[in-house]
Amino acid sequence: MLYYLFEFLDKNYNVPGAGVFQYISFRSVMALVASLIISLLFGKRVIKFLQKQQIGETIRDLGLKGQNEKQGTPTMGGLIIIMGIVIPTLLFSKVHNIYIIIMLISTLWLGCIGFIDDYIKVFKKNKAGLKGVFKVIGQIGLGLIVGTLVYTHPDIVIRERVQSTAGNLGSISANTTTQLKSPKYARHSSKSLKTNIPFFKNNELNYGSLSNTFFGLNSSFSWLLFIPVVILIITAVSNGANITDGIDGLASGTSAIIGVVLGLLAYVSGNMIFADYLNIMYLPNAGELVVFISAFVGACIGFLWYNTFPAQVFMGDTGSLAIGGIIAVFAILIRKELLLPILCGVFVIENLSVILQVIYFKIMRKRFGLEYAQSHRLFKMAPLHHHYQKSGFHESKIVIRFFIIGIALGALTLITLKLQ
Repeated sequence: MLYYLFEFLDKNYNVPGAGVFQYISFRSVMALVASLIISLLFGKRVIKFLQKQQIGETIRDLGLKGQNEKQGTPTMGGLIIIMGIVIPTLLFSKVHNIYIIIMLISTLWLGCIGFIDDYIKVFKKNKAGLKGVFKVIGQIGLGLIVGTLVYTHPDIVIRERVQSTAGNLGSISANTTTQLKSPKYARHSSKSLKTNIPFFKNNELNYGSLSNTFFGLNSSFSWLLFIPVVILIITAVSNGANITDGIDGLASGTSAIIGVVLGLLAYVSGNMIFADYLNIMYLPNAGELVVFISAFVGACIGFLWYNTFPAQVFMGDTGSLAIGGIIAVFAILIRKELLLPILCGVFVIENLSVILQVIYFKIMRKRFGLEYAQSHRLFKMAPLHHHYQKSGFHESKIVIRFFIIGIALGALTLITLKLQ
């Protein structure tokens, strides 16, 4: 909203300094700072309010060291994260931008699902919370909305890379002396379901071609493949973040690291010069997403201030489902969703540890009986962070080491842009 105000002042009254709001970099920094301030200042008030309302977490007895001390710690702290994202985004972004609209819808949609789940746990005293089937239905609903908008909305487009042979091409060239051989972008944008993928020629994969090759579908029916993939990604990543949120600071810190990498990817994808250099598709108007992701990173870091060991507040499903969904939808919008298994490697590992634990237990029970299976588990406890807690590692050491892994995976994700 401030963008429109300062744009008006700049155009009509030529107010000194008002033009700086035209720069995405400036507005992104402002969104980051505003998000940190909101999370830190209002976060403390939210925590006091939650304590006053006795909105505390009921801790299951898992036999973990220091577990009982967390009994009664305020939950639903994800509200701090959501405020830290939504308010700066509304203030500093172009809110009419379709990418921003989709991200705000995704944030509030999954935040509401998580809030209902936490409400049932806290106020209805039902530890199971919202039934899993309703969570999945909500995630599928969001996937349908996002997938449909990406497929149909006229402003969600790409610029195709072409060889410079005529005057109908884009305006950049790495070397004017080799203009005829230099890759350029077409002047006009086009609708496409192409996405970036490492290790493939030109770093591109087309869902339309994929659906035709494997399912014999005409390109006009490529949405039959694309939308289920979107639903799968949103469901997997949001649940992965939810599972990771089992130890102080792990989910929020890991998400902040992922957010920084996604911000860099959004910036280069929305900038024609950097997109050309990195040989990735150029996404007009997608650069505005940097403002949103800056607010996201600021909110996660601000929340981490209160969520580090020993946590003063838990994010609950209000926060964990939202941040996972945000990461998934953001990656889909910038056509980097196939990099998520690398970038969100911590979430993947946590999810896999649970899946492997269950499969191994069932196999052992079938072969050797229940008593043997209970005493011979693959991990001491799942998810994986609980395994290390059972092994005697302190929470802080586990979290810091997972952060290091997350940073390494983020760097690897950026490196893959040049691998083809």
